[in-house]
Amino acid sequence: MLMNPRSLFARSGFFLFVLLTTAASLRAPLTAIGPVLEDIRATFNLSASAAGLLNFIPLMMFALLAPPAAWAGNRFGLEKTLWYAVWLIMLGSLLRVGGVTGLWLGTLLLSAGIAAANVLLPPLIKRDFAGHAARYIGLYAGVMAVTASLASGVAVPLAQATKTGWILSLGIWFLPAVVALVVWLPLLKYSRSASNNKNAASRLRSPWRSALGWQVSLFMALQSMVFYTLIAWFTPWAEAQGFSQLSAGWLLFVYQIVAVVSNLSCMVALKKLSDQRIIGFLASLAIFIGLGGLYCFPALAILWLITAGLGAGASMVICLSLFGLRSGDHRQASQLSGMGQCVGYGLAALGPLAFGMIHEHFNNWSTPLLVLIAMSLLQVFIAPLAGRNRTIG
Repeated sequence: MLMNPRSLFARSGFFLFVLLTTAASLRAPLTAIGPVLEDIRATFNLSASAAGLLNFIPLMMFALLAPPAAWAGNRFGLEKTLWYAVWLIMLGSLLRVGGVTGLWLGTLLLSAGIAAANVLLPPLIKRDFAGHAARYIGLYAGVMAVTASLASGVAVPLAQATKTGWILSLGIWFLPAVVALVVWLPLLKYSRSASNNKNAASRLRSPWRSALGWQVSLFMALQSMVFYTLIAWFTPWAEAQGFSQLSAGWLLFVYQIVAVVSNLSCMVALKKLSDQRIIGFLASLAIFIGLGGLYCFPALAILWLITAGLGAGASMVICLSLFGLRSGDHRQASQLSGMGQCVGYGLAALGPLAFGMIHEHFNNWSTPLLVLIAMSLLQVFIAPLAGRNRTIG
C-alpha cells in the first residue's frame, strides 16, 4: 500500500514549498508590465487605450474564468487542474515576448492560468491542510505580494541592462512557473477528482444561492476594487496634490510593502480568533481611515497609505481564508472561491475605469475619491457579516 502523500508532505514541508513556488508566478508576470508599458507601446505602436487593455484583460479573465476553474478543479482534480494552470502561465509568459500577436495571446493564456490558480489553491489547502490554513494562506499571499513588488522594482533596471529591453523584464518571469511545474509532479501521482463523490456534493448548497456566499464575495469585491483603483490612480492624484512623480512612486511602493507585512501579521492573528468579525472590521476600517485621510489631509499621504496598506494586506488574507472557513468541504470551497473571485475581480476591473470616468466627468479628484471612500465604508459594514463563524451549509 502506498504511503499517504498528504501526511508526508505536511511533515516535510514539501507542500508548502509547492505552494510558495506557485505563488511566485501569480502576480509578478502582471506587475512587471506597468513600469515598461511605454516601452511596449513604442515597440508595437499601441494606442493608450490598447495598452490599457494589458492591465484590464487579466482582471476580467480572473472574473470570467473563476467559476469554470472551480468546476474544472472539482471535475478533474485540484492537483491536475493547477498543474495545467501553471503550464498556461509559463506558455503565456513566453508567448507575450514574441511579437504583437504573442503579446495578446500570451496575456490571455497567462491570465487564464493565474485565474485558475487563484481559485483552486484555497480549496486545496482546506482539503489537505485545514489545520494550517491561516499560516499557508498568509505565506502564499505574502509571497505573491513580495514578488509583485520585486517585479515592479526590477522591471526598468532589467530593461536597461541589455539590448533586449522590456523583453527581458517580462520574459524572465517564466522561470518561477518552470520551477512550479517541476515541483508539482510528485503531487500529480496522487491527484483525485474529489473521489467523484457526487452524492456528498449534491447536498451542499451553492454559494450563488446563499446570502453568506454573497457577503463573502462582496467583501472580496470591495477590498479588491479599492486596492486596484488606488494602485492605478494614486500617482496622478498625488501629482495633482503637489508630489513629484518619483515621490508618488515611492509612496505607492510603501503602500504595497506595508500590505506584505500585514499579510504575515494577519496570518498569526487568524489562528488565534474564533471568527473573523473583529479582524475583518478593523482591516476594513483601516482602509476607510486611510482613504479618508488622503481626502482630508493629503500632505500626510505617507501616514494614510501605511494605514490603508495595513488594511489592504489583512483584507486579502481574510478573503482567501474565508473561502475555506465559510464552506463545508473543499468542493464547496472551490465553488465559493470561484464565486468570490468572479464577483471580486469583476468589480476590481471596473473600479479603476469608473474612477477615471468620474474624474473626467467632474474634472476634479475629490468626487471619485469620495466614491472610493463610500465603497470602503460599505466594506466596513460587510466585513462582520462575512466574518461570522458559520458555513454555507
